[in-house]
Amino acid sequence: MFEQLKSILVDKLKVSPEAITPEATREEIELDSLAVVELSLMLESELGLTISDDELLEAPTVGDMVALMEQRGAKI
Repeated sequence: MFEQLKSILVDKLKVSPEAITPEATREEIELDSLAVVELSLMLESELGLTISDDELLEAPTVGDMVALMEQRGAKI
């Protein structure tokens, strides 16, 4: 899941690949609230994961976002 998230962040949201680590915060990878909304839509369209932008905003780090993705993926 980490690699899938990283791929979306790099390819679609133009985040620097070097900046993306499980410990990185949204601020460190320069993901503003608009980008988080886009990410939420992309997770649904590309991976079939329904995660609201509010839930993603509550995840303090990239690793927490991945954990959220894994939780949702397990329910499918």
